[in-house]
Amino acid sequence: MTDQSNVPENDIDQPEMLGGPSGDTAVKDPEQWVTGDEPMTGAQRSYLDTLAREAGEEIPANITKAEASEHIDRLQQATGRGASN
Repeated sequence: MTDQSNVPENDIDQPEMLGGPSGDTAVKDPEQWVTGDEPMTGAQRSYLDTLAREAGEEIPANITKAEASEHIDRLQQATGRGASN
């Protein structure tokens, strides 16, 4: 039998959940991502291309996921495509 004395009672046999109320989501800095040093995804590349064109900027095509995320955040603000206040 597994010793669960260090596990809070409400965590025993509870599945890990994704989503939920927005207050429950953890936002990590892209530099803390486990896969942040991998090449950017196709979706990031496409969206970043759109944002960069709108902002009149050029972004290197060989950046990482984390770098792409940071550029996307910055360019969303610059182009007005960011989350509404």
